[in-house]
Amino acid sequence: MSHPDELLVGIAEMVESQHSSRMSLTVVVPGAVITGRLAPESLWKERVAEVLRDSEHLGRFAAAFAPPEDSGGPPQRPGGPTHLHFHVARILQGSFGIPDSGGMYRVALEDVSAWTIGDIGYADQ
Repeated sequence: MSHPDELLVGIAEMVESQHSSRMSLTVVVPGAVITGRLAPESLWKERVAEVLRDSEHLGRFAAAFAPPEDSGGPPQRPGGPTHLHFHVARILQGSFGIPDSGGMYRVALEDVSAWTIGDIGYADQ
């Protein structure tokens, strides 16, 4: 989408303002379908930083995800959110999701071509 869907932007704003990580969403972006739960950007960055800090080889990259030290809270973006921040998310591929346990994905709102509420999963039949 060259212009993000206003309804989807509204959902992203609600996730950010309510600091909720319970909203499940599935989006279609070029080359992938991603399903999982949305998180506020600050929480998403915190979790990514934790994973990186625990890595022997990637620990130094954790600083890129940390808030500025003089920050009193999450940064406010003029014009609202520009990205969706997924956690416990999977890229749907064939009849399974990658990774099985869920990953952390940042998706530009302008790249979403279709979306639906809910986390899509597969059941053995």
